[in-house]
Amino acid sequence: MNEIKNWAYRNLKGDPVIWFIVFILSLFSILVVYSATGSLAYKMMDGNTEYYLIKHSLLVILSLVAIWVAHRIDYRYYSKISRLVLWLCVPLLLFTWLFGSTINEASRWLTVPVINQAFQPSDLAKLALLVTLASMLSKRQRSIDDFQKAIVPMLFWIGLICGLIALTNFSSAILLFLTCMLVLFIGRVPVKYLAMLVVICMSFGSVAFMIGQRGGTAISRVEDFVSGDTPYQAKQAYIAIASGGVIGKGPGQSDQRNFLPHPYSDFIYAIILEEYGMIGGVLILFLYLALLYRGMKAAEQNDRAYGGLLSAGLSFALVVQALVNMGVAVGLGPVTGLTLPFISMGGTSQLFAGVALGIILSVSRGEIDNFGGTIGNQYKEAA
Repeated sequence: MNEIKNWAYRNLKGDPVIWFIVFILSLFSILVVYSATGSLAYKMMDGNTEYYLIKHSLLVILSLVAIWVAHRIDYRYYSKISRLVLWLCVPLLLFTWLFGSTINEASRWLTVPVINQAFQPSDLAKLALLVTLASMLSKRQRSIDDFQKAIVPMLFWIGLICGLIALTNFSSAILLFLTCMLVLFIGRVPVKYLAMLVVICMSFGSVAFMIGQRGGTAISRVEDFVSGDTPYQAKQAYIAIASGGVIGKGPGQSDQRNFLPHPYSDFIYAIILEEYGMIGGVLILFLYLALLYRGMKAAEQNDRAYGGLLSAGLSFALVVQALVNMGVAVGLGPVTGLTLPFISMGGTSQLFAGVALGIILSVSRGEIDNFGGTIGNQYKEAA
């Protein structure tokens, strides 16, 4: 046991509670995805029910590696490359809209030729925008009332990136916009400028709605939700939740995985509630809320505005997406297509979520540590 503690002290810096949450979510992800994809793997992979288990487990391991690498880098270095990445994301998002690979009726993916792996440029764009926004806000704290120099550049980037993402993914664009609003509010941006951001994003959103791919789908989903006309996937999710009860059917005992569309991604929370019951569902909810709390705690304890805004923005982005996914599964909102971060089966989106968590951990390390200094006291106390 002491050897494990010493290894953790040497290699896992930052908030130990966040590391604990990451490991629990990772383990839960492997168990639930294996259950949710069992029938699919049997049909699609000639009876090889472990195909998706192995693939997803490798992605989880790569995500943990991404967290470890990202948390070893001083978080201040991310601000130096985020603007360059943001400029790169603009043509990537446009190219994806025009020529992207179509999966699940939307061209949100680009396929990397060499490794033949699809990824969503929107995931990279969201991460780059939040890092850039935190950097811009921190540098403009003394001139936050200067509209032209301080506010306009931030409004421009938020409106542009959210508008480009909305061309192929309306729900992700809205979620990113709300996250940016929260970061700006925390960064002391006057309310009148926040109202101006709403107008700007509505303008970009209107253009994206008219020329984008998902405008009609978004409208139909909202209309179904308002009118009470429950779509097929939501009905199957409700059946799964109702049959799970308080303690659930048990791991691997889901019946609705055979009927529920995308039980391993969009509606994986319904599978969790079916197999692990209300107890398992509440546990997952608690873990995400604890992650938000620890992310905000890291923001509060950081001495620099940039570190605080960075941790707060990334924490909000991950946890709010999780809450939306869970809310959709239980009928609190229209179907969105958003996944459950770090639990749903995914590709590079899981890696980007890992990088975001790694950056939060880097912030929680503080600024004196520099890969092995005073921040290790947290681990000494935890051990």
